[in-house]
Amino acid sequence: MASLDIILPAYNPLPGWETIVTERFQSLVKALPELNLRLFVVNDGSRDLDEQVSLSRLREVVPDAQWISYMPNRGKGYALRQGVEQAHGDYVVYTDIDWPYTEESMVLLIRRLAGGVDAAIGIRDEKYYAHLPPGRRRISRWLRKINGVILRLSVNDTQAGLKGFRQPVRSIFLATTIDRYLFDLEFVYLLSRRQNLVIQGIPITLREGITFSKMNRKILLQEARNFLRVWLKS
Repeated sequence: MASLDIILPAYNPLPGWETIVTERFQSLVKALPELNLRLFVVNDGSRDLDEQVSLSRLREVVPDAQWISYMPNRGKGYALRQGVEQAHGDYVVYTDIDWPYTEESMVLLIRRLAGGVDAAIGIRDEKYYAHLPPGRRRISRWLRKINGVILRLSVNDTQAGLKGFRQPVRSIFLATTIDRYLFDLEFVYLLSRRQNLVIQGIPITLREGITFSKMNRKILLQEARNFLRVWLKS
């Protein structure tokens, strides 16, 4: 039986997150009986999290759930590299701790991997942008244009929080260096440089009730510098 590792980075998740994760993980297990699923949670330096309580709640439902933790907070890119480092499944998929995309989206993406796609990149629809604060919406659309015109990426939507890849691509993900938001852009850029890989954009849909926070100026400045790093490499 082929194996699938699901990796979730966590930074100060909302109360009750363990129930969301375990329920949706179990539902995905039922939807994909042909695969052996494992769950990895990476605690990215959360300040307000009782690790023993959280791990106990997870393992009550998912006994073999893996827990990775460190201090201080380093960012989503760094967190996911820690998870991918320990993931050895035939397929690896990562998403956000609130499991924001529909099960149908995840199943479609995973089955494309099982069908031979090397890397499956979630592509957001217009409904997604309606959930974003105006500032983040403008930045996301601007970045997609830049990705296509300047960086000439094979998939121009790099920032959706749902992606997957086959085990041979794991080393490419681990070669990323950006710790925060634009690690996704760096990953897709590195993928696009490999002529022998099959990279496919997969349409994905948000679950109902998902909301997004504003991005502060300090983070925007950091990510502007990270974008320049990727651009200079290109």
